[in-house]
Amino acid sequence: MKIFRRFKKLKSSYQGASVALGNFDGLHLGHAGVIKRAAEIANSRGVPLGIVTFEPHPVTVLRPKLQLRRLAPFRTKVRLLKEFGVEILYMLPFSKEFSQLSASQFVTEVLVKKLNVSEIVMGYDYRFGKGRRGDHTFLLEQGKSMGFGVTEVAAIGDTGKIYSSTRVREFIGAGKFNQATAVLGHIWEVEGRVRHGDARGRQLGYPTANIVFGNHVVPAYGIYAVWCGVQVNGVTEWVPGVANVGIRPMFRLQTPLLEVHLFDYDDDLYGKYLRVAFLSWIRPEQGFDNVEGLVTQMDADCCLARTILSKSEPPLE
Repeated sequence: MKIFRRFKKLKSSYQGASVALGNFDGLHLGHAGVIKRAAEIANSRGVPLGIVTFEPHPVTVLRPKLQLRRLAPFRTKVRLLKEFGVEILYMLPFSKEFSQLSASQFVTEVLVKKLNVSEIVMGYDYRFGKGRRGDHTFLLEQGKSMGFGVTEVAAIGDTGKIYSSTRVREFIGAGKFNQATAVLGHIWEVEGRVRHGDARGRQLGYPTANIVFGNHVVPAYGIYAVWCGVQVNGVTEWVPGVANVGIRPMFRLQTPLLEVHLFDYDDDLYGKYLRVAFLSWIRPEQGFDNVEGLVTQMDADCCLARTILSKSEPPLE
């Protein structure tokens, strides 16, 4: 997949794509429907499949006080888009200045003059341009005069509810990963660089890889059965494990931390990127009167996590 952050003088082979337009945070099944429709059009016309998206997420620029946490930061988004077979990713740098482009300016200056798109596919509720004035009807009118096609994808959902990033955030925030996976269509992951901790886990016989959530969504505090993706010679090897999300009541951390214990794994992970795929909730985070009680509970958590993971498969990629 070719990634573009600048768009002056694109080669002809990177123009004329059938593109899916949107933010695509988390890449849930609703997003998948939009991308698959763009792919069908690309295949039928013999043109590239592209994605037009924005970084950082527009909400973080326009409404910074919300402190939006991402379901899939850019690194994760890129990996997921590759799995969809996307050939070109047009990553538009989003800023306050960019946000002042009217819908008409965005279409003319970016989609037509810079990218020369042949088809724009968008979700039923997607809006763009200053004041969110751009929608499907507006694009249809623009397309007729400028020579590109427009396809709107209807709402997709289950049990009478539409697939959305908001639903995924709610499920993750409640520790309901079966439901989150059902909306996403894939296991939700956190990935980050392993940092040095205080080695308390190692002292207790449970060494952990520690990852700061950063701008990731933070799940409900608790213990989870997880798959851990370790990069070995460019290939992801999946190792079963158990994770703690929270502030460790016995030790009173200031900010939530992800601590992962990989089963039967001894290699040094410090400084390396680790993917953590959340499979199942085990219990809420809790305090203990003494270290012995904590270790006894950790033993039970690991036993249950091993049982859960033995009945599952790790992510495919």
